[in-house]
Amino acid sequence: MDKKNPSQTGIKYIHILRIAGEALMVNKTRTLLTALGIIFGVAAVIAMMAVGNGARKEILDQMKLVGVNNIIITPKTELTLKNEEEEQGKNLKKGFSTGLSLSDAEGIKAIIPGVLSVSPEVTYEVMGIHDGAGRTLKISGVTPDFFNTFGLKLEKGLIFSEKEMEASSPVCVIGSEIRAKIFPNKDPLGQYIKCGGVWLKIIGVLEYRPVSDKSSQSLGISNFNEHVYAPLKTVLNRIKDRSLITSNLLAGANIYNGGDFVVVENSSGTKTASFNQLDKIVVQVKESSLLNTSSEIIKRMLLRKHNDIEDFEVIIPELLLKQEQRTKDIFNIVLGAIASISLIVGGIGIMNIMLASVLERIKEIGVRQAIGARRQDIVMQFLSEATLISIAGGFIGIILGIILSKAIMKLAGILTIISPISIIISFSVSAAVGIIFGYMPARKAASQDPVTSLRYE
Repeated sequence: MDKKNPSQTGIKYIHILRIAGEALMVNKTRTLLTALGIIFGVAAVIAMMAVGNGARKEILDQMKLVGVNNIIITPKTELTLKNEEEEQGKNLKKGFSTGLSLSDAEGIKAIIPGVLSVSPEVTYEVMGIHDGAGRTLKISGVTPDFFNTFGLKLEKGLIFSEKEMEASSPVCVIGSEIRAKIFPNKDPLGQYIKCGGVWLKIIGVLEYRPVSDKSSQSLGISNFNEHVYAPLKTVLNRIKDRSLITSNLLAGANIYNGGDFVVVENSSGTKTASFNQLDKIVVQVKESSLLNTSSEIIKRMLLRKHNDIEDFEVIIPELLLKQEQRTKDIFNIVLGAIASISLIVGGIGIMNIMLASVLERIKEIGVRQAIGARRQDIVMQFLSEATLISIAGGFIGIILGIILSKAIMKLAGILTIISPISIIISFSVSAAVGIIFGYMPARKAASQDPVTSLRYE
């Protein structure tokens, strides 16, 4: 038996590839049009996967911003009482709600099971003064648990303690942007900054935490970098406490509808006043499985404390984000499937053109068979042509997909992340399409009778 030299076999395959390449270059326009389906299919798959990766990263970043297993309670800006009792023909209960208060936070921590921490928060815009220069600052009164709840880390210094909070100590921790603006050339630790008439000693500086405007608006998250954080009781006792309602203020409740004081009018026409001591309460539970149950218990407890006036909202950001992620995943799967169809259509286009090419080159096939080419050689030639079209289309599609992903990010403002796996998958699929859809025309070419092929006109 004759044994073939591996080097001769390799040379033969290289020769077949050269013949396939020359055949494709004879009609460049047809080759390009044949490859368009693969080009656009690969580009679409890469772009869609880049959009999906970007959306996934945004969701994960937002989850980090809102913390793990958090429930956020905020006061309503436009208060309307429930109308269930009215629909049942009952008189609505008249009452007065003091709004979201520190006692609500303390009650949640003491009563609700499975709560890891409770972080009340109040924020004011004040005039900040240092070295005679003034600027508007946002000061937030928080508890020491706030920093752990949101995973905020210190660049330097310390976080104020529970003891300092109970004593209303005039200390604060500043965000990275506050440091950059007010203390660009010196160490802020130990310096004093005047906020709302109170001098606060800076004892810590937070690490920079990126927060997008979109996340801030959709999730109600403050930009941690732009705030001065002081103990909650320091802010309430030394700067401002909105729960200190005077009789004169209550007397004017029916005409006042601005600032921090909110007037609610129920369906019976009775006006009630809500005065929120806090802007937010963040409750962190031990496990994700407790989020729904805990939120329902918190809602019922607050309704009792607020005289059945629902002047607050209970939000579970993690569940909202997970639902948003599921929606985006489904959307991306649909888009990916549509893009993948382009590859299949491109494969069908290759098969159609190659079948037409077989009919055009029957005489050529007969000549090759007459001078000793075997069926395997004919199959390899036509299969090589189809594969070359797919591979070339795949390379062009990868370049177009990267350009398209960058264009989407720049023009539409949508984050796109191109992953190596998306390029590998799309290129592998394009090569496989060429082999699969090119096999049938190649087999048909090899099955031609040599004598008939030589006489074909």
